[in-house]
Amino acid sequence: MVTATTTTADSRKASPLNPRTTHREFFGFPGSVTVMATTVTVLYTWYFSCNERDGCELPLTAARWQHILSGAMNYQAYFSPQALKYYTLWWLWLAALYFILPGSRIQGVTLRNGQRLTYPINGLTSFLVTALTAVAVYVKTGTAPFLWIAEHFFELAFSGLIFSTLLALFVYVYSFCHSSVEREGKSVVMLALAGNSGNPVYDFFIGRELNPRIGSLDIKYFCELRPGIMGWVLLNVSFAIKQYVENGRILSSMWLAIVPQICYCVDTLLFEDKVLTTMDITTDGFGWMLSFGDLAWVPFMYSLQARYLSFNPIEFSTAYTVFVALLSVSSFLVFRLSNSQKNAFRTNPNDPNLKHLKFIKTESGSRLLVSGWWGMARHINYTGDWFYGLAQCLATGFGTPMTYFFSAYFLVLLIHRNYRDECKCRDKYKKDWDRYCEQVPYMFIPYVI
Repeated sequence: MVTATTTTADSRKASPLNPRTTHREFFGFPGSVTVMATTVTVLYTWYFSCNERDGCELPLTAARWQHILSGAMNYQAYFSPQALKYYTLWWLWLAALYFILPGSRIQGVTLRNGQRLTYPINGLTSFLVTALTAVAVYVKTGTAPFLWIAEHFFELAFSGLIFSTLLALFVYVYSFCHSSVEREGKSVVMLALAGNSGNPVYDFFIGRELNPRIGSLDIKYFCELRPGIMGWVLLNVSFAIKQYVENGRILSSMWLAIVPQICYCVDTLLFEDKVLTTMDITTDGFGWMLSFGDLAWVPFMYSLQARYLSFNPIEFSTAYTVFVALLSVSSFLVFRLSNSQKNAFRTNPNDPNLKHLKFIKTESGSRLLVSGWWGMARHINYTGDWFYGLAQCLATGFGTPMTYFFSAYFLVLLIHRNYRDECKCRDKYKKDWDRYCEQVPYMFIPYVI
């Protein structure tokens, strides 16, 4: 679904800036605790059940679960002050680049108070500087630093869990430093509409403050694309180097896994400004959910395929390699071309290059695309995104279902996003949304679903 708003009238209602949260996502307190416990358990389980020493198999027996539990309880084996120091330095390195590297500065969407925040667009430059620095380290010291990263994976993952939790706690406490109630002459912190419930556990999880900032460092925007996304690339490269050192070459399966993932990360940074219109930035607060997701879950769970292949190298036939490569390329094109069309229409719906696209105009003044990519399905970009991830899982072969967790998890994530999108649009456009769904009846795959 793509919209373009043509009206410039102030549509803000005369209501308190920070109303009390009435609808709690994830069923509120019990759901937030369940999500935190489940995601951390998955992070532990997918390491202690899938590693070089123990192989990679689903924990379907009591003995296997006992092994996971005993490994998790032995925190002295994976809590590493050195790893925590390196993780913190990684975050600070990228934060420094956020400030010092050149780049355009653009304004985000208009907030509830009528203001717009300014953001630096230098993520891709930060990535290139970091990549060149990594190359310089490789030339000077060889493979040792990268092998250390691969061999101390879980120490770094646990450090990411600690760091992200402490950061979420900091921004939660920090949100109380300014009043959330409007008073004349007083600065007011803007809270997320979903994060002002009054329940400290739920608000800590979902994010109380909408845009926590230290000076000009927007913590949510910075964490969204930089430490985790670039850390994912660094981990993938380290696992590829490990495979090269141990096998004398990087096999086709590893290339099939890491090249699409690195391209995805670069694409994300290339279109960094587009994240400013996503729900993560415009709607969600920055709490444990986003902090853990950005800083621990993305780099350490999404690198599963490369980690598996680093200790279980697989060589595919030419036919299978071509099949997976074609699936990656075609899925990425669906994802990128549909998003590019969406972004172009949002930016300038009157662009002559878009005059062939059909749309319906809503009572709110927005335009909903009903042709082009977005006439095929309401969330066609999600379809390309999911198949792109599936191709990366197929790069691990069929020796274990554990490496397909990414695909299964991503499916659940996208279905949840679709639900949020549909509810938001139905509430916003009302009968116009019904009219739109009649013209674009499919959500993901034309003529299927």
